[in-house]
Amino acid sequence: MKTALITGANRGIGKEVARTLAKRGFRVVVAARDRKAAEETASALAEECGNREVVALELDVDRDVSIKAAADRFGDWGDSLEVLVNNAGIYPDEEKSLLDVTSEQFFQTLTTNALGPLLVTRFFRPYLEKSEVGGRVINVSSGLGQLCDMEDEAPTYSISKTALNAITRQLSSGLKSVGISVNSVCPGWVETDMGGSGAPRSVAEGADTIVWLADEAPTNLTGQFLRDRKSIPW
Repeated sequence: MKTALITGANRGIGKEVARTLAKRGFRVVVAARDRKAAEETASALAEECGNREVVALELDVDRDVSIKAAADRFGDWGDSLEVLVNNAGIYPDEEKSLLDVTSEQFFQTLTTNALGPLLVTRFFRPYLEKSEVGGRVINVSSGLGQLCDMEDEAPTYSISKTALNAITRQLSSGLKSVGISVNSVCPGWVETDMGGSGAPRSVAEGADTIVWLADEAPTNLTGQFLRDRKSIPW
C-alpha cells in the first residue's frame, strides 16, 4: 500500500486529493494545523471511501517544531512515504499593492507558502528516500507565481509562489539522485474557500494534475511546472 501525506488536507483541493487517493487504495495522511479538523476529515473520508487507512496528523507548516514533531509521529506508523503533497497555503492580500503590504504580512506569506513546504520536504525526506517505487513531492503553486506574465496582483502570494517554484527546481535537482521527483502544479482558479464561489474550475478539476502526479505520471518526470497534466512556463 502506497502512502500519501497531504498538508492542508482538511478542506478544498487538499481534501479532494486525499479523497481521490483514498478511493484508489492509498494510505492517506490528512495533515492540518488544527488537530480536530484533521481528525474529523480523516474519519469522514475513511467512512466515505471505505478505506480504514486514512489517518490524521497535526502539522503546522508555519512552525518547524510542529513539522519535526509530525515527522517523528509519522515514523511511529511506518518507515516510507511515496507521495508528499505540499498543499497548505494562504492568500492574504488580493487587493493590495506590493508597496502597501506590511513586512509582517510579507514574511508570513513567504513562511507559509514557500519556507513551510521546504521544511516539510526536508523533515520527511528520510521517509521519501525509503520508498521502493520512488518518492514524489508535489508543490501546489499558482499561475500567479509565473514570472512570464506577472503583474501587480496579490503581490505577497504571487512572490511566495514564485519562490516555491524556485524551491521546486532546487529540490528536483538535489533529490533526483536519490529517486525523488519534485514538481509544481498550478491547479487553476478553483472554487474553494480561497478561490471563491465565482471560480470557473471545480475542486476535482483543480486536484486532477496533483492526483495524476501522485499515482500515474512517469517516475522520471521532475522539475516541471504543470497545469492540466502539461508543462507550462515558469
